[in-house]
Amino acid sequence: MVDRLAIFLVGLLAWSFAEYVIHAWLSHSFNTFAKPLHDVHHRDPHAVFAIRAWIPIVLTWLGGFALFGWTPGMVFYTGMATGFTLYEIIHYRVHFALPSGRLETALRMRHLVHHYRGSAACFGVTSALWDLIFGTEMTGVELKRGIEAVSATPPLVGKTNLRRLLDFGIPARR
Repeated sequence: MVDRLAIFLVGLLAWSFAEYVIHAWLSHSFNTFAKPLHDVHHRDPHAVFAIRAWIPIVLTWLGGFALFGWTPGMVFYTGMATGFTLYEIIHYRVHFALPSGRLETALRMRHLVHHYRGSAACFGVTSALWDLIFGTEMTGVELKRGIEAVSATPPLVGKTNLRRLLDFGIPARR
């Protein structure tokens, strides 16, 4: 049981690194398939859900679990999928809800600073770990000024692209 918990936690950590790679490198640093998709989110933060990622992640997890059960690889993948799910929830709340505690406030401020004050920094939505490791974390006066600039930003109102996740992108009947 302890082994599985450790593997699950390594999967969560692996997700946080994947989140950083996708956001910092694939969406901001290089011209990749992710950049135009991410640019949409920066132009309109209502687009917060990684719609095209949910279906393969869920199908891969269901298929993998059906074939392999709770093998170490599936426990690791479950940790990564859990990290992705937490990322989606946190990212949604950062944009659409008032924070419910100090951690959520800190995550919200960092992400809003990324959106509105410094898109070349603060890439981690769920953690500052990889920003600290790779030197992309705002610190000191720069971060303080950024937070002061975004601290009065109200949560977004209106629709998100969640409906597209729930209806699998099928247009509504008229």
